Amino acid sequence: MLHKTFTYLLLLSISLTSCAQPAPQQETGLLWKISGNKLEKPSYLFGTHHLAPLSFLDSIDGWEEAFIATQQTIGELDMNNTGEMQMQLMIASLMPEGYDYDTLLSDDDRNFLDETLKEYVGAGLEQMGTMKPAMLNTLLSVMMYKKFYPTDEEEMSMDEHFQKEARDRYRQTLGLESVEDQITVLFGTQSIERQAEVLMCNIKNMDYGKQQMDKLMDAYFAQDLTAMAKLYEEDDPNNPCPSVEGEKDLLNKARNEKWMERLPEMMSKKSSFIAVGCLHLVGKDGLIQRLRDEGYRVEAVVND
Repeated sequence: MLHKTFTYLLLLSISLTSCAQPAPQQETGLLWKISGNKLEKPSYLFGTHHLAPLSFLDSIDGWEEAFIATQQTIGELDMNNTGEMQMQLMIASLMPEGYDYDTLLSDDDRNFLDETLKEYVGAGLEQMGTMKPAMLNTLLSVMMYKKFYPTDEEEMSMDEHFQKEARDRYRQTLGLESVEDQITVLFGTQSIERQAEVLMCNIKNMDYGKQQMDKLMDAYFAQDLTAMAKLYEEDDPNNPCPSVEGEKDLLNKARNEKWMERLPEMMSKKSSFIAVGCLHLVGKDGLIQRLRDEGYRVEAVVND
């Protein structure tokens, strides 16, 4: 369970933050063909939703053909060894020495957090109190999602599905970043005090979080990248928990920049099916625009 939430955070947390940038032109589609710029064969870019049901893939024409036509699968992480990932995450999620929720939170906030954890996770601070606030925020985000969008489908993310399909075809799977990179994003960019502040703000404003989840889900199922970009980029004056300067750049923009240092070489060696969270595709800092800026032709594979 915990190793799944590690990746899920990187989509869900972005949907609950905001910054002001101009909206991009209308773009539609989750599957994009990458060609030109001396590529011998095209690669494909797919925007995933880490918690959307796998059955949604049935509505996207062309993804199977694109997947079969490529030689390797690239994700945010290479998920070949989930056991090791889970162990690294568990160690990194532990509260540092000298910190606990008795000193981080007031009595009222601590009681509210304890009750919220029991309601959504099924265990309170007595069991979960050794975890950093960022991990509790992750767990609550995922469990909140599962409560609001229940499904009978097997719990496998699109990201895991694509990599499993690749391994079943004896194809290479690669990650754009390491577990250590994602641990840094999750736990290393905010102080413990800031993590606690964000955690409490989010659980006190779950109605707003639910509204943002609904908007993102609607935009995703409509394959409307413009609506997704608007959610990510526009400054919402009603957001009760805005990010401070630079926080969102570390979650999205900075990671895209690092990925673009690797993607050209990876695509030049083998045609690739690249599956990453959908919000990494959108806007002027998204992978679609960055690939175009590097001279690639990036075209939506649209439904008939």
